[in-house]
Amino acid sequence: MHTAPVPKKVPVTREHHGDTVVDEYEWLREKDDPEVQAHLHAENAYTMARTEHLGVLREQVFDEIKRRTKETDLSVPTREGDWWYYTRTVEGQQYGIHCRVPVSGTGDWEPPDTDVSGAPLPGEQVLLDDNVEAEGHDFYALGSFDVSADGSTLLYGIDVEGDERYTIRLRSIDGSGREYVDEIPGTAGGAIFDPSGRYVFYATVDESWRPDTIHRHEVGTETSADVVVFHEPDERFWLGVGLTRSRKYLVIEAGSNITSETRLLEASDPTGAFSVVWPRKEGVEYDVEHVVAGGRDRLLITHNDGAVNFELVSVAADDPQGPRRMLLPHDPAVRIEGVDAFRDFVALEYRRDGLPRVALAKVPPQGLPADATPDDTLHELAFDEELFAVGVGANPDWQQPTLRIGYTSFATPSTVIDIVVATGERIVRKQQPVLGNYDPSRYTQRREWAVAPDGTRVPISLVYRTDLVVPGTPAPTLLYGYGSYEYSIDPSFSIPRLSLLDRGVVYAVAHVRGGGELGRHWYEDGKKLRKKHTFTDFIACAERLIELDVSAPDRLVAQGGSAGGLLMGAVANLAPRLFSGVLAEVPFVDPLTSILDPDLPLTVIEWDEWGNPLDDAEVYSYMKSYSPYENVHTADAGSHYPPILAITSLNDTRVLYVEPAKWVARLREGGADALLKIEMAAGHGGVSGRYAAWRERAFALAWVIDRAGAHPSGE
Repeated sequence: MHTAPVPKKVPVTREHHGDTVVDEYEWLREKDDPEVQAHLHAENAYTMARTEHLGVLREQVFDEIKRRTKETDLSVPTREGDWWYYTRTVEGQQYGIHCRVPVSGTGDWEPPDTDVSGAPLPGEQVLLDDNVEAEGHDFYALGSFDVSADGSTLLYGIDVEGDERYTIRLRSIDGSGREYVDEIPGTAGGAIFDPSGRYVFYATVDESWRPDTIHRHEVGTETSADVVVFHEPDERFWLGVGLTRSRKYLVIEAGSNITSETRLLEASDPTGAFSVVWPRKEGVEYDVEHVVAGGRDRLLITHNDGAVNFELVSVAADDPQGPRRMLLPHDPAVRIEGVDAFRDFVALEYRRDGLPRVALAKVPPQGLPADATPDDTLHELAFDEELFAVGVGANPDWQQPTLRIGYTSFATPSTVIDIVVATGERIVRKQQPVLGNYDPSRYTQRREWAVAPDGTRVPISLVYRTDLVVPGTPAPTLLYGYGSYEYSIDPSFSIPRLSLLDRGVVYAVAHVRGGGELGRHWYEDGKKLRKKHTFTDFIACAERLIELDVSAPDRLVAQGGSAGGLLMGAVANLAPRLFSGVLAEVPFVDPLTSILDPDLPLTVIEWDEWGNPLDDAEVYSYMKSYSPYENVHTADAGSHYPPILAITSLNDTRVLYVEPAKWVARLREGGADALLKIEMAAGHGGVSGRYAAWRERAFALAWVIDRAGAHPSGE
C-alpha cells in the first residue's frame, strides 16, 4: 500500500473585498525551498508507484508512437530568396537539423525532390543542428531563427531552462568563417534581421515575463550600445517585431487580449522612427498587411471596430488614418481571422460553420478595384471531408506564384499543398507519413450537438475506429476541452491518438464557449463574468455523449490543459459522477490567487480575459465561485471525485507548478484520489526532445486507457 505525500499546513491569510481566505498550502510556492523540492520529488515517486501497473502499457504505447513515426524525415523545402530551407530529423536523435540548398534559378518555384528515405538533399548546408546545441542540457528549445537577406548570417535564440527566455547568437553561414561575438540574453522569441542585415531587432521581457521593450542591435557591436526602439509601459500589452512579407516595412505590434496597436517603419531607414498605423482604442484589435495596388503602397487591415466578427479594409500606406476602402464588410456568420498579401494575390483566412476556411483573390495590375466584393474577388478552397482544418502555411516570399497551405482532419494526416494561383492547380507536396499500413477509411469522424442549460447548441466533434465502436453501445471515450482566449480546437491528425482509437476509444472534442469555433461572440460568451458557460457547455457535451450511448460515466475520461486545465478542475467539482477520470495538464486551477497578484508573470494581461478581481468585487466573487482550488469539497463514501491525474512542469512561467501542487494536496485532503506528475526540467510545453515527449504522451495515454476501461493491448 502506497502512502500519498502529505504537505505540512502553514496558514497564509488573504483578504480582499471584505473576504478573508486562509490558504494552508501557499507555502509550496517557494520553488527553491528544499522542503518544497522534497515534496515535489515525493509526489513524483508516489505517482510512479501508483501507476507501476501501467508500465508495460506505457512501453506499448511509446513503441506504437515510435513505430508509426517516420523518424528519419524532412520537411517540404520553402523558398526564401535564393535558398530552399527545410528541417530534417534523424532516427535516434531528439531534435531537428535546420538546412538549406541553393535555388537553381530565379524562376525555380518547384521544391527539390525529397527522397522517401529522408536522406539529405544534394548540396545541403547545415545551418543549425539542435542536437548539438542541446548537448549537456536537460532542456532545449529553439526560439528565434532568421537568416539575413543576403543569406550570409544566421540568427538563432535558444532556451535551456524551459522558462521561454532565449539567448540570441549569430553565426556565419556563407563560408567566410567570420566569427560573431554578439550574444543577447533574456530575449523573447521572434528576433529578426532588418533587410540590410546590419541590424537585429529583438524584444526583451520584464520581471513578469512580458515582452515589453523592442531593441535595435548593430551586428558586431557590444549589446551595451543597443538602442531602445520602443517600450510599452502598459502591463496588459505584449510586444513583437517583424517585417512585412514585401520587406518594405519593419513592424512593431503591441497587443493585449482585446486591444492592439501596430507601428511601421520603412525598412530602408532602420534607424528611423516608427509611426502608429491606428492609435489603440480599447477593445479594438487589428492586423496590418502591405500590398501594392495601382502602383501605390496600401495597407490591408482586418479589424473589429464596430464589427464583432471583423471586417477587411484598405488604406493608403502614407495616410493609414485617412479614407478606408471597404473590401469585406462584417458578416455575423463569418469570422475573418487574417489576410496574407503577396505581389500578385491575397489569401484570406476565416471561419464559418465552426470550421476554418481559406480563399484566394488575385491582385489585378491596376490594384484592387474600388467596387470589389467577396463574390467576384474571393474563391474559397473546397474540401470533401465533413470535418477538417485548413490554414495558410509557410509562404515567406513576396513574389511567389503559389500559396502553400496545410490541410488535415481527424483521419487525414497533415498534408502540405501548393496552390498555383494562376490556374487553381493543387499540388500535394507531402503528406505526413504514418507507418504500419495506416488506412484513413477505417475511421469515422462526425459532429453531434449538445444543448447547454441556457439553450445554446454546443458542437461536439468525434472520431473513432468504425469496426471497433458499435453504435448504441457505450464505448471508452476521451472528451477534450479548452474554451479560452478565442482559441479553436479544430479537427487535426495525431499519431499518438491512434493508440487510443485502435483500442476502441472514441475521441471527442467539446467546442465550448470561450473558444473561437463559432465566431467572436462564442468567445465573448465564455469569458469574464460569463466564464461558467465554458464549464456548463462541457458538462452538457458529456451528458449528450452519455444520452446517445456513445459513452457512459464509467468509461468517460475528461482532458484539458492550461486554461483547459481550469475547465477540468471546474467540471470535476461540478459534475464528478459523469467521469471515470480527469486528466489535467499544466492546469490553471488556482486562478484567483494568481490573478490577484499583479507581480506574477502574465497576471495583468490576463485581466482582459478573466476580469480584475483585485479592483472589482463582483469579479472577485464570481472567480471565487468557480475556482477549482477554492471549491474542492469533501468526497463522499462512494469516492465522489473520479481519479485525477495532474501533470505540470517546474519551470513553467505561464501556469506555475504551485497551482496543481496545491490543488492535488487539497483534493487528497478532501478524500479524492489525485496524482501529481511534475517535470523537474521543463516549461509550459512539457519536456523537450521528441522521444522524451513521446514517453510523456505515452504516460498520459496509458492512464487514460486504464481509466476509460479500454483493452490495454489494442486490436
